[in-house]
Amino acid sequence: MRQMIAFLSAALLTVNAVAGVTVTKDIFYAEHSGEKLHLDIYKSDTAKTEGRCLIFLFGGGFIRGSKGDSMNVAFCTKMAERGMTVAAIDYRLGMKGHSKAGALNHKPIDNAIHMATEDLYAATRFLIDNKAKYGIDDTKFFICGSSAGAITVLQADYERANRTDLAKRFLPDGFSYAGVISFAGAIFSHEGQPDYKTAPAPTFLFHGTDDKLVTYNKIRFFNIGFFGTNALAKRLAKFGHTYRVFRFTGYGHEISAAPMVRDIDEIAAFIKNPALIKSIDCTINDPRIPHSKSGSAKPNDLYKK
Repeated sequence: MRQMIAFLSAALLTVNAVAGVTVTKDIFYAEHSGEKLHLDIYKSDTAKTEGRCLIFLFGGGFIRGSKGDSMNVAFCTKMAERGMTVAAIDYRLGMKGHSKAGALNHKPIDNAIHMATEDLYAATRFLIDNKAKYGIDDTKFFICGSSAGAITVLQADYERANRTDLAKRFLPDGFSYAGVISFAGAIFSHEGQPDYKTAPAPTFLFHGTDDKLVTYNKIRFFNIGFFGTNALAKRLAKFGHTYRVFRFTGYGHEISAAPMVRDIDEIAAFIKNPALIKSIDCTINDPRIPHSKSGSAKPNDLYKK
């Protein structure tokens, strides 16, 4: 982990040195299960956003993490500099207190994903209702997350496309995200392979091919399963949906963080023109990305007391 922090330090220094991004912190957006939830708004003082809004969710296995962690602040600042309003949100950490998660004990993680998705939908609704105040366009909402946050954004668009009861509670009829960006994410399904009743938003997937913490492939037990980037890309390709995937060979869960430094310009380009970007599948071997202990982690390493 120290190597990853060192890798990010140059980016953090750049952010600190660049003036012109205003951050409005801890804006209350919802209260769920007695927990008050807040978001931070990042806006460039000079860059034109053209209404684009990026909603960002931090990682941490649904047991830890914060929108205020230095890596997340650096990423949100850089995206604001590149011409978008960024909303970094709190969400409930539903795996706190649980020591096991897996195919045979899926209820805790299922519940945690449900809670986080509900919170993301609530934040989306808050921003829709306050779009004039923040100068954003609700046809240009992008959702982005790392690790647990990546699971949540993929799940949110999956449920939106299938118009689940949870999506109906918060999202207006006809609403669609403009794009989804996932740093080592997956979808949790009760119906076997994920299918989309309506088209998913254009999706940009990043994942390490050796990731064991959030599966790169799939873990399935009858109709219950996690479907990671490799499985999702096959589904998106089969039905002709717009997607881009960056597969990092020889890396594990490091790719939940590395794109937040390495791929800033690619992500910004995707956000500015998601519909114009053709589906691209890239396999990447970048030795500049340091390996870390967290990169080889498995769920049992995370969910233990």
